[in-house]
Parts: sequence; structure tokens; C-alpha cells
Amino acid sequence: MPVAIKFCGLTRARDAEKAVQLGASYLGVIFAGGPRQLDAQQARGVLAPSQGTSLASVGVFGSQAPDEIARAAEQAGLKVIQMHGDPSAEVIDDVRRLTGAVVWGVARIAGGELPPGHAELFAAADGVVLDSRVSGALGGSGTTFDWLAVRDGIRALGNGRPIILAGGLTPENVEAGIRAIRPDVVDVSSGVETRVGEKDHSRMAAFVLAARSPIAP
Repeated sequence: MPVAIKFCGLTRARDAEKAVQLGASYLGVIFAGGPRQLDAQQARGVLAPSQGTSLASVGVFGSQAPDEIARAAEQAGLKVIQMHGDPSAEVIDDVRRLTGAVVWGVARIAGGELPPGHAELFAAADGVVLDSRVSGALGGSGTTFDWLAVRDGIRALGNGRPIILAGGLTPENVEAGIRAIRPDVVDVSSGVETRVGEKDHSRMAAFVLAARSPIAP
């Protein structure tokens, strides 16, 4: 199966529309702070091009309380909740129960080491996002981590949870990331931007082309 594609950090409906045209599987909006932060009504407007399609809308959250996440998910029409705030299994369960959404946990990786508690995260979440741990940022840093160093640890878990590769992906390096990690989804934000929050449509197309090029075993 070809890798699925998520365009994240969307702030403009026209960028979401381009993602739909390119055949993306996921559209991501940010509720976790930072320069791409939206409120629920803004997010709903940005995600409008996905209405009536099979695309899944993803909301990226930090350490908000589960009931706050549930309100935003309902107002914005989210199908996936992505939790960057080092969530516990209990919090993941609460968010899933309150929203009825798929819940992705985020393993933020510094250098080449998986974070403490990563096995519990894999067991609790419906999917795991591998992202770079950067001081002062929950995501969207444009920084990669050492894919090869964590590859064996990720594969050893072997529990069938979808793996989403994020952290500094670009049209130039996404194929190498896919070869190293063999993810189910690749997640790009700053790597296809002209400026923060504004996607470059030619780079979006180049990212899709690179991610879907034949990958050698």
C-alpha cells in the first residue's frame, strides 16, 4: 500500500483544497499554540474543502484538558485527535471516550532515543506520531530526528498501530524517511511552506510525488 499523506499546520482553505486535489488522506490544523494556531471556528473554515470527501481532519493539541479538546473537536468537525503533550494512557482513553474520534499519541524523539513510556503510548493510542523533540516547540519545528537509530525500536513493538512519521520532512528527504521507518503516514507542515502557515502548492505537489515514488525494499 502507498504511504498516506497528511498536510498539517493548515491556516488557509485554499491550501486545504490543494491537499484534497493532490489526494492527501489527512488535513491537520493546530490547537496547540504557536504561529499556526487556530480557534475551532477558524479550523472549521480551513477544513471546509474536505467536507464530502474521505479525508480525515486532524486537530493537533498540546496539554489541554479532555473536555476542552472534545468541545473543539465537535465545533471543528475533527475525526482524529493528535496529542503532543506527552499524554498518559488515561488521558488518551478520556479523549477517545469524550470525542468518539481516533486518537494519535506523539512520541517526541531527541536525537536517536525513543522517549520514556513509549511502549505504553503505543499500547494506548490508535496511532503513534514520531516527531522531533525541540525545546520550546511541540511540533512544526522543521527538525528531523535520527530515523535509523529508532527504526529497530519502533519495529520491535510490532503491535500493528499505524505509524505517522513527522518532524522536518520535505520533498527532498521524505523518500529517505519512508525507506528508514516504513511509516503508514507521512506528515508535513513547514517543509512545504513559503512562509509560516502558507503552503507552497508546487512544493506540496513535489512532496506527494516524492512520497509516492517506488520505494525499494
